[in-house]
Amino acid sequence: MTERSKASLRRSRDELVVGPSRLHWDGSALNIDLDEIGVPIPRRVRGRIRVWPSGLSNFVTALDDGGRHRWGPIAPCARIEVDLDKPGAKWSGQAYLDSNEGDEPIDRPFTEWDWSRAAMKDGSTAVIYDVRQKTGTDRVIARRFTPDGASEDFTPPPRQALPRTAWRIGRTMRTDPYEPAVVEQTLEDTPFYVRSVLQSGLLGERVTSVHETLNVPRVVARSTRLMLPWRMPRVR
Repeated sequence: MTERSKASLRRSRDELVVGPSRLHWDGSALNIDLDEIGVPIPRRVRGRIRVWPSGLSNFVTALDDGGRHRWGPIAPCARIEVDLDKPGAKWSGQAYLDSNEGDEPIDRPFTEWDWSRAAMKDGSTAVIYDVRQKTGTDRVIARRFTPDGASEDFTPPPRQALPRTAWRIGRTMRTDPYEPAVVEQTLEDTPFYVRSVLQSGLLGERVTSVHETLNVPRVVARSTRLMLPWRMPRVR
């Protein structure tokens, strides 16, 4: 999560270098070589992550009414292998890779969003982006991506309130009414962002979903800005 300046950035057709770490596309897999120092307790994070997409997607859509913020999956259905020397850890499994970009800070149009993705029985990935704007109506994007990269809309189920986090963030999950969402594990819990693994109902299936909530007013709060350098240090 280190923020680096232009002096540490190099990009070509197949490679992105950010400081001592790099991403390289070899034609079949995305290779991510990490060599970083963790925070707030300094420790080496070094190793390789490989992501093999089943198919690449070119779907992109606006998250806000003004079209200044956009989201699109790159590899919505993929396989991953993680091999870290420091700390020693290895695992593999199902993966997902997407892209967010914006032409302005996120606190201008948004108040919060809930996002989730779920692997379906047929190998597809279902994504729900549930966005609340400062002005205008809520925007809900519900899209199902097949392994070849194709996609189609689906009707999102209703919202269900989830338990508040340790930092008192309110969050919701869209789940089938007869399949209540249950938080299985919290992966990251911060003053403005939380990521969890849920059991929920979607398109008639009981699914395992990766879920996140972003509370935008908390992002720009002075207390958060004072804490961020301890989690996201800035170096050249």
